Amino acid sequence: MSAADFGSGSGGWVIPLAKQLEEGKVYAVDILKEPLSALKAKLSLEKITNVQLVSADVEKGTDIFEDSCDLVLMTNLLFEVSDKKKVLEEGKRILKKGGRILVVDWKIKAPLGPKEGRVSPQEVKNIALDLNLRVEKEFDAGSFHYGLIFIK
Repeated sequence: MSAADFGSGSGGWVIPLAKQLEEGKVYAVDILKEPLSALKAKLSLEKITNVQLVSADVEKGTDIFEDSCDLVLMTNLLFEVSDKKKVLEEGKRILKKGGRILVVDWKIKAPLGPKEGRVSPQEVKNIALDLNLRVEKEFDAGSFHYGLIFIK
């Protein structure tokens, strides 16, 4: 199994995922070099070798091969990007048929977190449906976040 974490930062999801997918591969994708550098050090310290660091702006695309991932994570990402559709398109592009995209983002009315750029679950679902992604599940991801799972 292979997975990509869009907006991976310093690896909050990447490291646990890489440990679970011992025989698989995890792409840690971030636009910022500093978090990727910190992640590289953590991976070395923990002797994790199945992670590939990808420095990229997901709104402009990545060099990850088409149809190569089983899972794409987009956690606390969509509120930060201006072109949400481009990000979901890139997630779909790298997904294998039957692969899943997990979106976790800020609830519109959450009292904490960023105020700008929030996107409703319905807006994300509309974009995904336009891209022929099927909604598999919608759920609360804690008090301040919602979750959506889409299938290619």
